[in-house]
Amino acid sequence: MSRINSILYATDFSEGAAGAAALARDMAEIHGAHLYLLHVITELDDRHRRGIPASVMEAFVKEVKTQAMSDLHAFKNRHFKNFAGELSTELRLGYDAEEILAGASALGADLIVLGTRGRRGMEKLLLGSTAERVLRQSDIPVLTVPERD
Repeated sequence: MSRINSILYATDFSEGAAGAAALARDMAEIHGAHLYLLHVITELDDRHRRGIPASVMEAFVKEVKTQAMSDLHAFKNRHFKNFAGELSTELRLGYDAEEILAGASALGADLIVLGTRGRRGMEKLLLGSTAERVLRQSDIPVLTVPERD
């Protein structure tokens, strides 16, 4: 069995993320691994930016990043309060699956942990699944934790 030295846990702060948070925390403690908490702010694509002055867009992005960092720290305090190991947080701006994979690569992560929402039918067809894209493209193991009803 390969040694797990670092775990990337990506969260969207949803209720479904709580179960994945607990599993990521437990695995990091068991393996003595460094745990990285990652949140990706999904970037607006160019067609949504058209017509918006650059200064307005910059102010908007800055405010979104500030709020996301606050949310990330609140999530960390709620779900990792008593975590005894090494813990880092990171915020990225971009496309969710791409940034999760890039973050894992940059950190040299041995494992990615993600919560899943269990979309079905038309919703899954139209929106896709971040977890599914990460699973298909990752070079390292990905552990998905389904949202509990």
